[in-house]
Amino acid sequence: MNVVTLTDAKTQSTAKIAADNGFNCFEYQARFDRQTVDVLDAGPEFIQGEGRPSGHGIPILFPFPNRIHGSEFTWDGQTYRMSAEDVGVDPNEHAIHGFCLDRPWRVVEQGGDFVVGEFQLSKDAPERQSLWPADYIIRIRYSVAGGPLRGDVTIINPDEKLLPWGFGTHPYFKLPLSPASEPSRCLIESPVTQMWMTENCLPTGEVGPVPPEKALKDGAYFDVLKLDDVYTGLEMDSNGLISVIYDETAGLQVVQRCDPAFREMVAFTPPDRAAICLEPYTCVTNAINLDHANANSETGTDAGLQVLAPGEETSLWFEISAGPVLV
Repeated sequence: MNVVTLTDAKTQSTAKIAADNGFNCFEYQARFDRQTVDVLDAGPEFIQGEGRPSGHGIPILFPFPNRIHGSEFTWDGQTYRMSAEDVGVDPNEHAIHGFCLDRPWRVVEQGGDFVVGEFQLSKDAPERQSLWPADYIIRIRYSVAGGPLRGDVTIINPDEKLLPWGFGTHPYFKLPLSPASEPSRCLIESPVTQMWMTENCLPTGEVGPVPPEKALKDGAYFDVLKLDDVYTGLEMDSNGLISVIYDETAGLQVVQRCDPAFREMVAFTPPDRAAICLEPYTCVTNAINLDHANANSETGTDAGLQVLAPGEETSLWFEISAGPVLV
């Protein structure tokens, strides 16, 4: 496996990115005050090129995050259909997590504390080009300069047609934050105020309040959470969207900051695993179908699907850091 290792010269914080396995950052070790926090969870099978590409580190979800209902959608009068031979699908045959997380990316620039990876649909997965309305380029610059792990994302439409898109990450945060602690002492906090109603992991198009057993705004302990839910109504400040994992016994925290372009958050507790996923999305699950339905409805809810015109590009960012709990 082609692994790129980044090192911050000042803190000695490191990150490892699997360039030929979805440009997945599968390890981030934050170092400070003679301590190390191993932030991301990835099993040895990932390093060996085995297992689910979406089950380790930080899978990159593009041009759609999460699911597309029935692996089918219509865009500009044309119907696009996907199968298990084309892309990943869930047990209900819904296409899942896009076209980038299971393919090699090209490293286009690299330094001691940064690396830039690029994926173009027509070049890096040409057999999938007919499954999406337009070609695209996605470029990610990972860096650990100063200590935090930062991802700067650029999305480009090189085609002559409109590019519909949604972007998300699927980070697996390892718990606890110290070997001297335990997962049950980890408090999960994210500023979510509403939730998309779902059936079999697909939004119905309705948004409602967050039930108490799934509330994260004021913090919830990991051992009582059973989540696979799509949140919205995210409260942001001048630094964007901020979610925090507190390890009370260790006195440590992991902070995920995200660009305001991220308007949804999926929270997932993988079964039988000491990890939690806090997944920022720019749109809701199945947005390309929901937005089409909403275009023909006076009461439809905006699902967040984005569209780039030919030659246009856009950018967004996310950042993960670890350190002592700030009082």
